[in-house]
Amino acid sequence: MSTNKLIIKHAILISLMIGGFFFLSKLVGLEENPYLRFVNLLFVIIGIRQAIKENIYVNKETNHAKNFATGFASAALAVILSTIGVVIYIEFINPEFLEVMNQSFLIGGDTSLFELAFTLVIEGLASSIVSTLIVMQFFKNHSKEDVKS
Repeated sequence: MSTNKLIIKHAILISLMIGGFFFLSKLVGLEENPYLRFVNLLFVIIGIRQAIKENIYVNKETNHAKNFATGFASAALAVILSTIGVVIYIEFINPEFLEVMNQSFLIGGDTSLFELAFTLVIEGLASSIVSTLIVMQFFKNHSKEDVKS
């Protein structure tokens, strides 16, 4: 599978996990709990790990920088897709959710939808970099001989 397809595949999977978790939280009445946003980080880490693992063992890519780029690109694209999902949700489905986000300790203040989206993108990209650096530690010593065979 080409690297671009791999990135898109895992970005969509990450976004679906985040969106699915949000709607599951909404179903049980917990969508206003800001602490549950930290669970999204778990989904991002899982997606990054799978993207890097697939790039190493399926695409036979052993270059550390290229694997880092694959993991980060997957997470960054997922951040963009998820932010678009949040904007669509607030704009068309539940405009009151903007107020919920503004009241949470993670956002705080009286932000517009654009400011909220910008904040989510910056926050997401920062956590994507950190998460990719963490995940790369698990793959830094993989056997290049086993991969190339």
